[in-house]
Formats: sequence, structure tokens, C-alpha cells
Amino acid sequence: MRALKLHELTLADRLADIAVDALIDEADLSPKPALVDRRGNGAHDDLHLGLMHASALSLWPMFKEMAEAALEFGEVGLPLREALGRLGREGEQAMLATTGGVNTHRGAIWALGLLTAAAALDPRDVTLNAARLALLDDRFAPRPMSHGALVARRYGARGAREEAQLGFPSVIQRGLPQLRKSRLQNAGEQNARLDALLAIMTELADTCVLYRAGPEGLRTMQHGAQAVLDAGGSATLAGRRQLHELDTQLLALNASPGGAADLLAACLFIDRLDGAF
Repeated sequence: MRALKLHELTLADRLADIAVDALIDEADLSPKPALVDRRGNGAHDDLHLGLMHASALSLWPMFKEMAEAALEFGEVGLPLREALGRLGREGEQAMLATTGGVNTHRGAIWALGLLTAAAALDPRDVTLNAARLALLDDRFAPRPMSHGALVARRYGARGAREEAQLGFPSVIQRGLPQLRKSRLQNAGEQNARLDALLAIMTELADTCVLYRAGPEGLRTMQHGAQAVLDAGGSATLAGRRQLHELDTQLLALNASPGGAADLLAACLFIDRLDGAF
């Protein structure tokens, strides 16, 4: 009896794997302040870790189709942008069907969808191509504003759309450098990822936090995240004390930094992409 030969993965398969792995790694990372992780539900009463896993897995076909669309069109342009918009809306419906209507990864669909397509075009220029795609207007996109967009307008904050249009500066300038710095300091992979999340939180105008807790919540998140890093990061005892304090404060405000979590997933995607290609 001959052994079965496994189907060779295509580029689109590999990119979809990397995107889903990034979402699952972000969800599993613990202890994240006021976010769903292995300890519990954070500041959410409608989310749990199993739901986050199921949601991430439900998005695999969407990510694959986005990569395939990028390969088919072969360049940044309105046809590809509108194909990605359609696939993203279909992926969101698949996510909501899986979660019973709970929004688990809407922001991640936007960020990782753009990055997956951009990586299929050229993994060396992933954030540049993602930015060029984000700058194009999808004529078929629904026009009602999301909570994040409304909050961004109210407070003059940079929302998810602007973050992508600028080439993900919170990831490129904050998250990735901190991730690699903490690794070089032998912090351990989980602590390095926590430090990357905290670095993103130090300057991000997280619209999820603004929506739930206003400017007070945002200041608490940013200053608390910086305090952890100033104390030596999450690998140190002093840093862990500060991280616990930040978690307590954000839970008291019912403020969950979901925008930062989405960008951490983007950070892990780009980091893994560098290793894969």
C-alpha cells in the first residue's frame, strides 16, 4: 500500500496559514491587559478564547481567496481593491455565522486582508502595497460608519483605515522593533510578543478604547503600557507588576484595546512573513 502524498501548498495556502496563525497566536498570548486570552474574557462579556479560535479558522478561505485575487490581478489597482472589499464582506459574514453574530475579527479582516493580498503581490513591499490598496476607494463598500470610524472622527484619532493608508506605522515603527529588541534581550518569545503589544499601545489612539472609555481610558492604556516597558518589560518582575496594574485599571474602565490586538496580529504576520520568504 502506497503512502499518501500530501497536497503541496500553494502560495495562497501559505499566506492564509500565516494570517490565521497570527490571529490564533494573538488570541493565545497571555496575560494581555483587558483582552481575551488564556486566563479569561478580559473586558468582554460576549467573547472567549474558543470563539476567537473558531473565528480565526473561519477566515482561512477568505485569506486564501484574497491572495489568489492579488495573484490574478497582479498589481495594485481598483479592480483588486474592490475584489478584496467583496471578499472581506463575504468573510465577515462567514465569521458572524461562526460566532453567532459576535464581532470577533472585523478589524483584523481589514488589516490582515490587505497585508495578505500585498504579500501575494510582493512580500518585500508588503506594507507599501497594503497602503496603496487602502488608499483606493471601494465603490461598492457600505457607507454607514463603524464605531471605530465614528470615534476616530469625534476625537480626531487615526482609525484603522488611516493606519493602513500610512503603511501601518504602529507596527513598523513600534511593534516590530520592540519584538526584535526583546528577543535579542532573551526575554522569551511570549514576553517579546507582549512587549510588542505594549509598544503599539504606548502611542496608538485605539478607537476600541476610545469608544468604551473615552480619552481617560486612552491615557490609562498609553501611560500604563509605557510604564511596563520602562520597568524592564514583561519578562521582569517589576514589569509584570506594572502589567497587572494596567490590566486592573483597564478592566475597571471596561476598556479593551482591540485595535492594538489587531495590529499585534499584523505585526506577527509580517514577522512570520520575513522568516517564510
